[in-house]
Amino acid sequence: MTVMTPMADITLRVASVLIDELRLEDVTPETFAPDMDLVDEVGIDSMDLATVALVLQDHYGIRFDEDDYPKLTTVRKIAAYIAERLGA
Repeated sequence: MTVMTPMADITLRVASVLIDELRLEDVTPETFAPDMDLVDEVGIDSMDLATVALVLQDHYGIRFDEDDYPKLTTVRKIAAYIAERLGA
């Protein structure tokens, strides 16, 4: 049995939201590469990121600063941002 760390749990949640919101096929939260560049490799744009941020804000009860959006380029970076905001 594997024990999920809070960071791993957040990473899977971010990947899940991206997959759902962007309707990505042939990928699961567990197989989504956390360091894949979301703009260059996945093709998301600023509107996609804003949508994902809104869903994650609601889920975690935190606020994403729009000035930080350009730094949120991978699942791992988004998860770290959320963990920082949660004080995890």
